[in-house]
Amino acid sequence: MTSSQQRATLQRQIWAIANDVRGAVDGWDFKQYVLGTLFYRFISENFASYIEADDESINYAELPDSVITPDIKDDAVKTKGYFIYPSQLFVNVAKAAHSNDSLNTDLAAIFAAIESSANGYPSEGDIKGLFADFDTTSNRLGNTVKDKNLRLAAVLKGVAGLDFGAFDAAHIDLFGDAYEFLISNYAANAGKSGGEFFTPQHVSKLIAQLAMHKQSTVNKIYDPAAGSGSLLLQAKKHFDAHIIEEGFYGQELNHTTYNLARMNMFLHNINYDKFNIQLGDTLREPHFGDEKPFDAIVSNPPYSVKWIGADDPTLINDDRFAPAGVLAPKSKADFAFVLHALSYLSSKGRAAIVCFPGIFYRGGAEQKIRKYLVDNNHVESVISLAPNLFFGTTIAVNILVLSKHKTDTTTQFIDASGLFKKETNNNILTDAHIEQIMQAFDSKASIDHFARSVPHEEVAANDYNLSVSSYVAAKDTREQVDIAQLNTELKATVARIDQLRAEIDAIVAEIEGEELGA
Repeated sequence: MTSSQQRATLQRQIWAIANDVRGAVDGWDFKQYVLGTLFYRFISENFASYIEADDESINYAELPDSVITPDIKDDAVKTKGYFIYPSQLFVNVAKAAHSNDSLNTDLAAIFAAIESSANGYPSEGDIKGLFADFDTTSNRLGNTVKDKNLRLAAVLKGVAGLDFGAFDAAHIDLFGDAYEFLISNYAANAGKSGGEFFTPQHVSKLIAQLAMHKQSTVNKIYDPAAGSGSLLLQAKKHFDAHIIEEGFYGQELNHTTYNLARMNMFLHNINYDKFNIQLGDTLREPHFGDEKPFDAIVSNPPYSVKWIGADDPTLINDDRFAPAGVLAPKSKADFAFVLHALSYLSSKGRAAIVCFPGIFYRGGAEQKIRKYLVDNNHVESVISLAPNLFFGTTIAVNILVLSKHKTDTTTQFIDASGLFKKETNNNILTDAHIEQIMQAFDSKASIDHFARSVPHEEVAANDYNLSVSSYVAAKDTREQVDIAQLNTELKATVARIDQLRAEIDAIVAEIEGEELGA
């Protein structure tokens, strides 16, 4: 089965589950049950595969729980980060789901047991709370236990019917595709901005390539506004695993999305000791101060959100913000995220950050921060993208690429706003579009109406305006008119009109003469 066939099959099946099972459950809430069940199935199959170790004589799902010794459990948790008994496996629970009168409470107990299996082990923080949003006792599933069980059993059956063989054999990112599909179908109806939770895979691919460009190895990769982890995972998807030596790091403020990000790491076979996703406010309570610097930083922070800013007098002395001498405005935290990323960036690395376009031309504190970034030669490129690339917003965003190892003082501007393909309700970047952008980024060559590297003096003289349109002239698509040729054609037309008028006058005179003669 090809990747496109797998993706189409997956989407049809998930939509069928949604239509058949969802009922009164809000679509945005329902996606948590589908994704949670996908995750439960994956870690069950992944764990069984680990225990069986390719020994065809062992079928872990058929073993009694009693054969599990403390040593077996201890070794498994140390390696995988969690433990699942045979009776707790997805395949066994799903098989008996429709006849299980206590399904909802049994599932809650299983999820609690999986999480608690890591207690006291290094993986405890990575496992704890993973199933917090899969509330099997919620009234959103139904008012009675019977209603809850019927709906849960139907979800289990639906996810069990997703036939892709072994998860490792799938040609697509099963969880990522399911998540993107559910976000795109539910975000608008639920009034949520999908862009806050998920960066589309085609945009993530570009951002990952920008951050990783020409780095043979990176110590680790970091996203200070990690969302569901989609940006971090694109780095794994498009680069050899060994290039990222010490793993994947991220911080996320939204608790539900934080859980999804951790699930996403496991679902991409990133073991608990190779990722560190933390919950919290990156701007006020940043994690990973002891882990920095990072060779690659990718981020799609929330656009123009409010933050405490100058109301907290200690922030101006914070190592992240102090060098700029000014804080981002309280009503627009965009540059706070940018300065945070810069402070975590290594001397050899790059940060690629999705930014709201207004921060590149507004005055006040934002202009002062731009001046700091440009005068200290940290801005490598500003890339304008097409509108409507993200779920939940039609804004034409920019990508800001920061570097601490530039070899000259020019700033590159790329106008990629014309590169897109219309697909359903959103635009997408194709691989050819991404390659065109990366070639321009790599060469730093000037390309008419597309890319230009601008001297520091010109940017400074332009009040540190970093809008791409200020430096890359848009192509004139108006029709070119040859005035001389047009005048010649007009003269010929006028002469022809005069001739026709003379002929009409002659015909009229002839008719009038005949009438008088009669």
